[in-house]
Amino acid sequence: MLRLPFRNKVWRGAAGEFAGSGTGASMDFQDHRAYSPGDDPRHINWQAYARTGQYSMKLFREEIRPVVDLVLDASPSMFFSPEKEKRTTELLTFLTDSSLADGASVRIHAISGDARIAIDPLTVRSGKWVTDVKALAPTDATLAPEIHRLPLRTHALRVLISDLLFAANPKPIFLTLTQKQGTPIIFCPFTTAESDPGWSGNYDFIDAERNTKHPHRIEPATLRRYREAYTNHFALWKEAAIRHQAPLARIPCEPDLLAALHQHALPVKALEATK
Repeated sequence: MLRLPFRNKVWRGAAGEFAGSGTGASMDFQDHRAYSPGDDPRHINWQAYARTGQYSMKLFREEIRPVVDLVLDASPSMFFSPEKEKRTTELLTFLTDSSLADGASVRIHAISGDARIAIDPLTVRSGKWVTDVKALAPTDATLAPEIHRLPLRTHALRVLISDLLFAANPKPIFLTLTQKQGTPIIFCPFTTAESDPGWSGNYDFIDAERNTKHPHRIEPATLRRYREAYTNHFALWKEAAIRHQAPLARIPCEPDLLAALHQHALPVKALEATK
């Protein structure tokens, strides 16, 4: 029912079923041009030859296989709660399966800070990759994922799955995702406990990246400052996404996956309907 927005991009690469930037042998007629020696005679327009006595060629829209680079933010905060881990694995599985079903060339990179591994797309359904991803040992897990170190492909859809809960300027990440004619899309899973907490009183807060506890007393003013900082943080990401024409879909972890995607990813064109 849903897939990445393949129809909105003009592709270049191996043969497939989506519109390319050149001419090919699909059934989608594009234009005519004069015959040149060496052209495939099967594409000569014989009706035009009968009228004019001149050979001309029928040109058809090239059909291309989409290229998808999935980048998974593997920082511990992505697996901090059961709901967050479930939504993270659901997003990666959905995006992988739906892309493979459309014949896309898919590569998956998991990255945490300066540590990274590749995930075989054909093994995503098994879930065994989660153990390998959690074992990544970056130099500093609090830093933003160093996406610029990844071997991202030219003309690819660059799909980042991240909660974006790191202190970093969004601009360098978007510049990396848009290099070499890349098209960025971001899926951002979040929980209500992050976006709209109801804290009041004494709490032991756990730093998800360092796995350390910090006692705090939460007064109304403290909670207000947290909500303001959270809102401002994602406002910066939304502003940068708009500037780089990149869909940014924040996906809540509590609803059913399909319902959440229809409500939050489809309207911002992070996904398209297959029919």
